[in-house]
Amino acid sequence: MIAWQSDKAEPPRHEQDIGRSMDAPEVFAVVFDRHFHEIHGYVARRLGTSAADDIAADTFLIAYRKRASYDATVGSVRAWLYGIATRQISRHRRDELRTYRAMRRAAGSPLAEEHAADNTDLVADRLTALTARRDLAVALAALSPGDRDVLLLVALAGLSHAEVAAALRIPYGTVGSRLSRARKKLRAALGAHHPAA
Repeated sequence: MIAWQSDKAEPPRHEQDIGRSMDAPEVFAVVFDRHFHEIHGYVARRLGTSAADDIAADTFLIAYRKRASYDATVGSVRAWLYGIATRQISRHRRDELRTYRAMRRAAGSPLAEEHAADNTDLVADRLTALTARRDLAVALAALSPGDRDVLLLVALAGLSHAEVAAALRIPYGTVGSRLSRARKKLRAALGAHHPAA
């Protein structure tokens, strides 16, 4: 379900590209080319592909406009972009939570029961998958926004604790405590559907 990825190193020249883009705006295209696909993928996993195009584009537009405020001593360009993307996603949080709640309701829908008579095995497999997705959605929706952001930046984006701290502008130790708390709540909520079970 949730894959934990390792930190991805970023060449120092990409941090320098931000500074150089102040005098030569076309240099920002290097930053865009290097990171757009990854940021887009992260947003798509959080909100779905329909929202990903707009939010990823907005992320880079905001980054371009605020490139003078980028501080390489705080974190990498990658972490900075994830921070912007996460703040953009937060603006769409109501839609995200509505989606989680809709998935929860879908597992018990009459339509699923109606199709059960036609193809019992197929429907049973789909309902099992839907139930697991519903349980995950409910568990994610129950997390505090801060815990959810940390968990999803680690799980979906593969950011390190230091990168999450830079992206969300929180202390390094807070990342660990939020991640630990979120994992504990997910393990308790998912029970039989937990990947380790």
